[in-house]
Amino acid sequence: MTDESRPVRDEDAFDVPAVEAWLSRGPIAEVRQFPGGASNLTYLLVMADGPDLILRRPPAGTKARGAHDMGREFRIQDALKPVFPQVPTMVAYASAEESPVGSELYVMERLDGSIPRRDFGFAMTPEQTSALCDAAVDTLVALHAIDVSAVAGLAALDKGQGYVARQIGGWTTRLANARTDDTGDWSDITGWLDQNQPADAGSAMIHNDFRFDNLVLAPDDPTRVIGVLDWELATVGDPLMDLGCALAYWVQADDDEFFLAFRRQPTTEPGMWTRQQLVDAYLDRRGLTLSADELRFYEVYGLFRLAVIAQQIWYRYATGQTTNRAYAVFGPAVGYLEARCRRILFG
Repeated sequence: MTDESRPVRDEDAFDVPAVEAWLSRGPIAEVRQFPGGASNLTYLLVMADGPDLILRRPPAGTKARGAHDMGREFRIQDALKPVFPQVPTMVAYASAEESPVGSELYVMERLDGSIPRRDFGFAMTPEQTSALCDAAVDTLVALHAIDVSAVAGLAALDKGQGYVARQIGGWTTRLANARTDDTGDWSDITGWLDQNQPADAGSAMIHNDFRFDNLVLAPDDPTRVIGVLDWELATVGDPLMDLGCALAYWVQADDDEFFLAFRRQPTTEPGMWTRQQLVDAYLDRRGLTLSADELRFYEVYGLFRLAVIAQQIWYRYATGQTTNRAYAVFGPAVGYLEARCRRILFG
């Protein structure tokens, strides 16, 4: 994996000798932190005797119920690995009670490859960029094609019909629980989503945070996806809702100035597909069709859910649970996403 790690922030530091003793894989020569991970924290463990490992744990401070469940994330990936090889190999997990750092954590093998961030950081022709879009869609379709009922440890994630309704209700409640003084009035948006929700369009293993900066590309071929990271929100549910979540991050070159500044992946590069091209390719490979009104629901849902995630992070910053200045932009981002949802729905 391309090394984008940095020295560990003081507020995110942990007892390295304690982790070393618990892990029992030899000396840890150095610990570094990856700058992403506004939800969970991700560290590089440079092992003296190799190979290097990745450690993930939740942030300090009050957490939404059910969020930051390291055990769940560990078990999902461990169960998926035999049927979805792009999942990293799991190494170890510790509950909060047995953890050497006082909170849940898990450790996995580090994948050797590149992660596309806001910009690629490496040379890509327009043809290669288009091929990467193609590979990303193939990866998402392959995930959604997994027979969940045949994989031990995954079938229990399936809560049956009503996934769409549970998501709209759940994210609406999370927004209410993370309100700050500057939170806008979302009632017209949440009301529209509630009144216009479709029936579940099937049930599949879904990632719920599928975007380029959660993909690892082969070191010898940046058009080949060898890893999918960050399974915190993964579950069994409506695959079209997963597509909607992916659309929320897909900022294209002709979007407005704020959305362009907001982007976290290189979707404005020459050769990148538009959101519509992404949707068309996905639907074609799954033999599905969507009307413009149906697509609008999934797109607005994705933006709304992203806004709630940003609001939860902004709440931690606004209430002093974290001092990371990188989170200061999340408040304005929530306001922008509110306006974007309203513009798509009501003009």
